[in-house]
Amino acid sequence: MTPLLQLLEEAGRALLGMLSLPYFYMALLFVWWHAKQASTLQRRLFHVRLHSSLLVAGYRILSGIAVGIVISLVGLTAGGRLDETTLLCVWIATAVLAIFRLRYICLAYAAGALGVVQSVLTWIGVSAADGEAVQALLDIDAAGLLFLAGVLHVAEGLLVLWQGSKHAVPLFLEGKRGKPVGAYSISGLWPVPLLWLVPASGADAISLPWTPLSSGDSSAIGWSLAAFPVLIGFTTRTESRWPERKARETGVGLIVYGAIVAGLAAGTWFWPQLGIAASIAAFALHEGLILWGRWRESGRQPVYVQHGRGLTILAVLPGTPAAEMQLQAGERITKVNGAKVNVKEQLHDALQLQSAFCRLEVVNREGEIKFVQRARYAGEHYQLGLILAPDEDAEWVAAPRSASLWQGLQRAGARRRRNAPLAVRAAEAEA
Repeated sequence: MTPLLQLLEEAGRALLGMLSLPYFYMALLFVWWHAKQASTLQRRLFHVRLHSSLLVAGYRILSGIAVGIVISLVGLTAGGRLDETTLLCVWIATAVLAIFRLRYICLAYAAGALGVVQSVLTWIGVSAADGEAVQALLDIDAAGLLFLAGVLHVAEGLLVLWQGSKHAVPLFLEGKRGKPVGAYSISGLWPVPLLWLVPASGADAISLPWTPLSSGDSSAIGWSLAAFPVLIGFTTRTESRWPERKARETGVGLIVYGAIVAGLAAGTWFWPQLGIAASIAAFALHEGLILWGRWRESGRQPVYVQHGRGLTILAVLPGTPAAEMQLQAGERITKVNGAKVNVKEQLHDALQLQSAFCRLEVVNREGEIKFVQRARYAGEHYQLGLILAPDEDAEWVAAPRSASLWQGLQRAGARRRRNAPLAVRAAEAEA
């Protein structure tokens, strides 16, 4: 049997083995739960959702499978020792790191931390004879983990570029001095089923006609394929940029980061002294990417706010009159049917001036005035399908970012504004 047919047969066995375990289905469940949480949050904030959680989850699952096929093909050139002990060390490292920061639930952080620990143990002269735990740490293929983390981040960046703005979630946040502001959450969670080359020996080992990058393991007589699911995801918020631009900046940053980490990890297989640099870079560059994005946000004014000079659009519901008129987030409606509008009540009144037709004067993102118009029909969205930036009447806002896992569990979802309108509170008290 040729090596290619052996690989295909081994791939089939590995995939069937993965499908027989609960991990892949747990990953699918997490993807649906993530989409459902976003849908529930939107209903709480706006009483409507932009997209069906099932459609979003299905789209991300199919995208993750497609990405998994591509990464698996790339992985045929690399390989690495990813045994049960290594995966257990990754889970333990991730759990420990998550206690300090929620964003540390990421393979890059776990692989970087394990690589640093391994380098330190080697440097101080600790050997495998000092205990099973030490032996497990010394046996980790840190370069293989870092290479996988880098490739996954490249794939994540491509997914953010491809889908980030399409499924961006509009939010109400509590800004400075308690004033509500609009924002966007660029987030996604994708299940990626992977086939990865691992060293093997015995009758089932495959002799490849090419040499994988990680073939420095002299104990490996041949190779086999391991199948396992990986969840990749990213979340960031913006108050000062259009969702398309924020997704583009985030995606490009992730691609560059992933390429650097994968390149350093590949270099470690040829020059082991590069391992500590690759491990530190995986951790430090990821932190730098996040802090750089927050620094850019902090230096700009929010754009999804009401200034009293028209009505600022936060989002447009798909398939509604506003979507057909090609209105966009960040644009400002100044007149409706010839009447000036500065608050949402004026928008409702102006739409009643012409029950079968609407004409809008809009200031676009570049500050230029444009006019859009359309016939109106019975049963359509009462507000043309517009989600407006919040005003002082906004009652609910999204929870702030969580630093640790414990805070994340406490603050998940939406919460009532501290200075929510008294009229709303009084009405609820009477009910």
